[in-house]
Amino acid sequence: MRGSLKIARIAGIDIGIHYTWILAFFMIAFFQAEAFHQIYSNLSISLTWTAGFLSSILLFISVLLHELAHSLVAQARGLPVSSITLFIFGGVSNLSEEPERAGIEFWMAIVGPFTSLALGGIFWALWYGLTGTIGLPITSANIPTTHQTLGVAVVGFLAYINIALAAFNLLPGFPLDGGRVLRSILWKSTGNLVTATNIAATIGRVFGWGLVVYGVFLLFQPGGFFSAIWIAIIGFFLTNAAETSRQEVTVREHLAGVQVGQVMELNTETVSPGLPVAELVRDAFLLRRRRAVPVADGDRIVGMVSISDVRALSQEEWAMTPVERIMTREPLHAVKPDDDLNTAMKIIAQYDLNQVPVLNQGKLVGILSRANVINFLQLKQELGIKRGRDTKRQAGSTPLPS
Repeated sequence: MRGSLKIARIAGIDIGIHYTWILAFFMIAFFQAEAFHQIYSNLSISLTWTAGFLSSILLFISVLLHELAHSLVAQARGLPVSSITLFIFGGVSNLSEEPERAGIEFWMAIVGPFTSLALGGIFWALWYGLTGTIGLPITSANIPTTHQTLGVAVVGFLAYINIALAAFNLLPGFPLDGGRVLRSILWKSTGNLVTATNIAATIGRVFGWGLVVYGVFLLFQPGGFFSAIWIAIIGFFLTNAAETSRQEVTVREHLAGVQVGQVMELNTETVSPGLPVAELVRDAFLLRRRRAVPVADGDRIVGMVSISDVRALSQEEWAMTPVERIMTREPLHAVKPDDDLNTAMKIIAQYDLNQVPVLNQGKLVGILSRANVINFLQLKQELGIKRGRDTKRQAGSTPLPS
């Protein structure tokens, strides 16, 4: 996820935080600190703020454990997981491949809510052991108000929030975990991933818009402004995420069975590392309308130079700057002509590239760009060409493209 900062590495998985996580962290810390201060008015603000920050930290550790459960199950099923990113709405596991069978997706999805439920149970047991109270602190009225129980109040908050997180994620609103469980069941029963995704995504969008409507309703209730805005934003997020997931699956199915060589640009023009940037812009970009050009030292490809590389350099420096100063250097991510197009797109997405060189036995034979793939899909749509192969597969038969 763009705008993320790596903070740790667990079980070979990079753990990162998105800049929006900082906003969520301080919002949760602030509102918990305010709640604690109202209850423990005899305590100092610094102490209740400490409890608020502790609540926020432990909440996001709980979210991280939820995502780690997804990722570890994925790894156990042979699916590489590149990273986990915490952001304003929780966390997301970034898989290098998608599940090939419905059963794999089911267990990957269900383990997250089970982990949150287990954490909630642990904190609830602590809460009960410390207070003798069965009910969790859904409101501040449920929290004991003695000086010694500020830490206990944090435990109660974590018990409630983890159980609530498990319950919310089990709702059948794709792409929530419950929606993915629903999709896996539909996938297993129909044998068709696209049909299952369309149904689950439609339910997810309805659920998302339902949250938006509920948020608008709360907007007109006394004291409900913050909750209304937050619920509406979550609804918009879920609606957009469901539609994006549906489109991604549809695109993967349209690209399935298509080889890179059928879509790539055949132009294998290269430039030398010592070519001035001004000449590159004039000859390759302006005259021949190229957006990226491989850089070759003899027969060896040593880099790629693109319009975005040039933009980072002031125009006054073009004439005196060689291409090798601004090019993307080795190791380059490349594909082969007989690679599946989905494999190539996975590399482009994973490394946030706009194009990759296509090599055949180490020799440059073409360039594959995002624009090539988009044009290919548009042509298929205009011509009314259906998916390249029958997608009505039973779960566990022919592997799905990833």
